[in-house]
Amino acid sequence: MARVLVRQLSDQVVNRLKKRAKEHGRSLEAEVKTILEEAVPDYEHARKRIDTLRDKLKRSSKTFSDSADLIREDRDR
Repeated sequence: MARVLVRQLSDQVVNRLKKRAKEHGRSLEAEVKTILEEAVPDYEHARKRIDTLRDKLKRSSKTFSDSADLIREDRDR
């Protein structure tokens, strides 16, 4: 696993990170790791999950109405 070193963070930023970590019940390192992981999501994994869900919906016997029609009906009320 790689390591990342961030230099020259202001004391204010570090203090805010520590406060945020405490609020989430995590260590400073765990909080920074979480922030970085959320900032760069795994789009490839997400795309695979979306494709899997689309395939399941295509194979299901359910049919879905066009949401545009439902929105028009609601606006006409």
